[in-house]
Amino acid sequence: MESHLNDTADNTMMDLKAIAAAVNPDRLAHDLATLAKFGGRSDGGVARLALDDNDTRARRWLVEQASFLGAKASVDAIGNVFLDVPGRQPSLAPVVTGSHLDSQPAGGKYDGALGVLAGLEALRALKQAGFTPRRPLSLVSWTNEEGARFSPGTSGSAVFCGVRSLEDTRQLTDSDDISLGSALDVCLAELDGAGVPRRPLATPMHAFIELHIEQGPILERDQVPVGVVEGIQGVSWFEVTVTGSANHAGTTPRALRRDAFEGACALATALREAACDSEDRVRFTIGKFVVSPGSVNTIPDHVTFSIDVRHPDAATLKALEATFTQLAQQRWADCQATLTPLAHVEPVDFPNSLTRLLDDTAHTLEITTTRLVSGAFHDAIHLAKHCPTAMLFVPCRHGLSHHPDEHITLSDAVAGTQLLAASLANLTR
Repeated sequence: MESHLNDTADNTMMDLKAIAAAVNPDRLAHDLATLAKFGGRSDGGVARLALDDNDTRARRWLVEQASFLGAKASVDAIGNVFLDVPGRQPSLAPVVTGSHLDSQPAGGKYDGALGVLAGLEALRALKQAGFTPRRPLSLVSWTNEEGARFSPGTSGSAVFCGVRSLEDTRQLTDSDDISLGSALDVCLAELDGAGVPRRPLATPMHAFIELHIEQGPILERDQVPVGVVEGIQGVSWFEVTVTGSANHAGTTPRALRRDAFEGACALATALREAACDSEDRVRFTIGKFVVSPGSVNTIPDHVTFSIDVRHPDAATLKALEATFTQLAQQRWADCQATLTPLAHVEPVDFPNSLTRLLDDTAHTLEITTTRLVSGAFHDAIHLAKHCPTAMLFVPCRHGLSHHPDEHITLSDAVAGTQLLAASLANLTR
């Protein structure tokens, strides 16, 4: 019996290494270059906004790849595109991978696109290695992850998972007052014309794994090719208003001033100090600061500024919110402050069983990994409510993303794709 178990383990290791070896770097690089032409900019970046002509062309290209995989392409009511590979037991829920194809107006080539194309290459590698999954396998491209054209983003995954309604999402409008629904209908009509069948929303999934660029500097700094993501930080947004009294800048003594700018600066400093932690896990940002009336010789009577605070632990985030509220109730430079909540998203922890599987698979393939938490939102934040979910990160140069100079190395992309392909095999056995 022990010998049989050892033989099985050895065969599994050989299978995984054969699958990893079937990942083709040249093919992956060619796909990345091909996709970057859909909305390519002269500065090397990409402008492929959700449901525009370039996004629709990219979807058509992705659908065309299905025939080379023996996969079936389909699209749902929110425009999520699926490529489905059958398993030996087709009634089982599929293992799914993917990301998004839309970009920022001046975005890079790899944000989202790498996750879709790595998933495509992983499915190719599995087929080339002769691996037939027990469970079905699917690749998905989610609609409007970025939210650059229609806000908020992650529309496709949110509607799929029941976080938002299809009806409300269709009412979103862009800067030209075009609704997401009307743009979606044009895209769906083109896919209908290409013979792509419709599929129902919210189909079951056994697991979802999303590969993505890190969009941060940690992996590059630590020289690690792949990160296993433990979860996604929670975030709270606030607007702070500080109210003082306007008066003449040259005639009002300091002791008699109620300078809203002075009060806002003092409060902002106190808030930032409250957010400092020894482990450097809190992310605190003031990104907007507006002074009124905005006259060079008038004491400001009104200041508003924003707060974006993030942390991977829900209790810590709640405690920070309580501290911020207490600070805002004090008077600053004899001015009154108010703290108004704008938005809140709870942190997401990915299941240990899935992150451990990724770690173990990486060990088998001799790929170095590290654990980290995502500071940015991804479609996986909604999928985690639908099925066991995890993410893999690969480094991006200088941590730069949402920028034409966004860059990754092919070797890191290949390592991430190899780990993805082997992990999909482990999940579908």
